Amino acid sequence: MQKIQRMLNTYDLIVVGAGHAGSEAAAAAANMGSKTLLITMDMTAIAKMSCNPAIGGIAKGQIVREIDALGGYTGIVTDLTAIQFRMLNVSKGPAMWSPRAQSDRLKFSAEWRKMLEKTENLYFWQDTVNELIIEKNTITGVKTKLGVSFKANAVILTNGTFLNGLMHVGKSQIEGGRDSDSASYGLSDQLKKYGIPVLRMKTGTPARLDGRTINFDKLKEQKGDDNNTLFSYLPDVKTQLKQRSCYIVYTNKSTHDTLKKGFEFSPLFNGIIEGTGPRYCPSIEDKLVTFSEKESHMLFLEPEGEETIEYYLNGFSSSLPLDVQYNAIHKMEGLENVEIFRPGYAIEYDYFDPTYLDLNLESKVINNLFFAGQINGTTGYEEAAAQGLTAGVNAHLKINEKEPFILKRDEAYIGVLIDDLVNKGVDEPYRMFTSRAEYRILLRQDNADFRLTEKSYNIGLASEERFQLFKYKKQHVTEIKKLLKETNIEPELLNPFLKKQNLSLIKQKERLIKILLRPQIKIKDLIPISKKLTDYVKKIEKIKDEILKSAEIQLKYQSYIDREKQTAEKLKRLEKHKIPESFDFTKLQSLSTEATQKLNKIRPENIGQASRIPGVSPADISALLVYFGR
Repeated sequence: MQKIQRMLNTYDLIVVGAGHAGSEAAAAAANMGSKTLLITMDMTAIAKMSCNPAIGGIAKGQIVREIDALGGYTGIVTDLTAIQFRMLNVSKGPAMWSPRAQSDRLKFSAEWRKMLEKTENLYFWQDTVNELIIEKNTITGVKTKLGVSFKANAVILTNGTFLNGLMHVGKSQIEGGRDSDSASYGLSDQLKKYGIPVLRMKTGTPARLDGRTINFDKLKEQKGDDNNTLFSYLPDVKTQLKQRSCYIVYTNKSTHDTLKKGFEFSPLFNGIIEGTGPRYCPSIEDKLVTFSEKESHMLFLEPEGEETIEYYLNGFSSSLPLDVQYNAIHKMEGLENVEIFRPGYAIEYDYFDPTYLDLNLESKVINNLFFAGQINGTTGYEEAAAQGLTAGVNAHLKINEKEPFILKRDEAYIGVLIDDLVNKGVDEPYRMFTSRAEYRILLRQDNADFRLTEKSYNIGLASEERFQLFKYKKQHVTEIKKLLKETNIEPELLNPFLKKQNLSLIKQKERLIKILLRPQIKIKDLIPISKKLTDYVKKIEKIKDEILKSAEIQLKYQSYIDREKQTAEKLKRLEKHKIPESFDFTKLQSLSTEATQKLNKIRPENIGQASRIPGVSPADISALLVYFGR
């Protein structure tokens, strides 16, 4: 008995769930010094890629770079297990560039477990949490299915799609959080009693295909980038895995006709599925209804790993009966004889209204209880991981009586994500896009370390190694910019290059910065022409390409960056007008009824936050400014 008591001691912090949110939360809290217990239903499925085997993409890639700049693990694990890298949107400006990688699904999860097992202060327990221990509206621990109780000063819930999870394949329904995994029960009912709204959402996944039965000769190959774009800012983190291609597949009229025959059996259309699905990652059934005029949809065949023959049919998620899926897939060119490993399915699960959270992701109802990931109404590994890291950091800070770590909308996509969830709420699975950010030029994927690493280091998360690397980069970027602004180039040195590129020649000495500002010129073009620049670049011992690219982007887009910073500063002035925590907005008769209701529900900390709540008008903001003394 005494031995058991020693084992079941009190932890500083407990993380429930070891998906992408839970893994980042546990790592962050432990690395900051909290004795952390990570409870998961399956130790072999840590950070499992339940859906597509890829990380990053439009805006999502920016989030992963931010996680890495802060000291999280997602970027590192992705780089180590990648089988393809691509930088998306390179034809557009750098604010739109977004890294994306295909990963080996099994190695991704195994590498995550390895990273977590090497993390000091982090402990593990395989079990299901079915009850929270709450005393006087403060969380004090959890109880598990095995009947074990664990005490902690804070708890982070990252239950993903497991809460009352229900999977659908046609008329077949299976209780579970994902294929082959059990659902989790108890927590939703308990939290509902505390007044936290519990709602339902739906997501889905496509069939997995046998690569041996695919005719790749009929498909368009999509190779990765040759320069191996990376997520992590750490220079020695690189994949050693064999790189693999993806392939493009198209649906056709026959595919659509076959799918439509099964609509009467679709749980999505016959009322069986009640949860709201993701608008921006719809099932194939949704696509045929929403885009009925289209005769074809582009799909992507993505390899599940370095060696495996299993392929993921991206864009073809479905809850239709197996025979309908099977017949429809066989109508596509290249897939006429394909065999299926497992069908696509839809899954319904519980989530909690995120407007019941503060910006540090702590519950407004239960003290020291934090929520992160899909249970906040988001979709995607990247959005979940970002919330997990934020919750892990803030749970540690809270129990150590320190100020919360809140990223603003002009500081990170993570700030945009959490601000949107808390202030606007969700009525469909939330997915990050660059269009959601007002300050895209400031929030580029290349400068996440400039924005976030020092902040993270100052709160004790980013390592000394990472901080020193950032300082090294910042120093060289500053000196290269200074050199380009102060160094002249003579016509006889530059004009041969300009002539070769069919560009206008110079007639007298020009500053290198003026030449670089030409859209067609890159900094690497100037290095062999200018001796000063050549000599300086030779002194850079590490991350040379990253330093040069960063200096180039900062110089080329400086006027746009400055303009966006000025706009951000004007709006941030509203953040300085604090609102008392217990203020009753019904006192202000000049507020609209909708504004009063929304403000009393969300309890904004300042007028800036209030201005971003839907239903709060500029007139309402003016009234608040007058009342709180502009």
